[in-house]
Amino acid sequence: MRAGSVRPVRLVVLARHAQSLFNVSGVVNGDPERDRGLSDAGREAASALGVELAGLPIDLCVTSRFPRAQETARLVLGSRASNVPHEIDPDLDDIRIGELEGKTLADYRVWKHAHTRADRFPGGESLDEAAARYAGAFARLAERTEETILCICHEIPVRYAINAAGGAPDPDHPFHDVPNATPFLFDAEALRRAAVALRR
Repeated sequence: MRAGSVRPVRLVVLARHAQSLFNVSGVVNGDPERDRGLSDAGREAASALGVELAGLPIDLCVTSRFPRAQETARLVLGSRASNVPHEIDPDLDDIRIGELEGKTLADYRVWKHAHTRADRFPGGESLDEAAARYAGAFARLAERTEETILCICHEIPVRYAINAAGGAPDPDHPFHDVPNATPFLFDAEALRRAAVALRR
């Protein structure tokens, strides 16, 4: 590396938030102001992920605006939370589902399967528009200069990142069911691939 050059991010630990109260009740939530936070089991799982990552230096934490993501991050970081810079990126927010807010997961799936990715949820955004948001967030993460970044967000952006970085034509497949509080590792190049694929 040339003297004075900037070293790109080495590692991004990308994870879905820990189990939330809405996960338990099977309710969909795309508005951060209505988020009810983590369940007791979710708090335990977030703390357990913190133990798993305890030996990994974290230089930056990035989350969505949702309290469930931010609470997960605080529990993962534990005693070092006050020493790790924290940034919030609204482009990592969960899908903006408009009138489906507060409906059941079954209601969400019925609507989704009856529409295309380009169709907007009533009063919300389309899956394609959400993918473009996530692409922007991933591209910005790829350009960070911190060595290791912890990024806590939601199931869909994590799923999209995994599939898009792997070259899948459909961001929902082949990997679909993203477990809570489980780390997935990306380097800058993988995040760039995901961003490019999600913008197509």
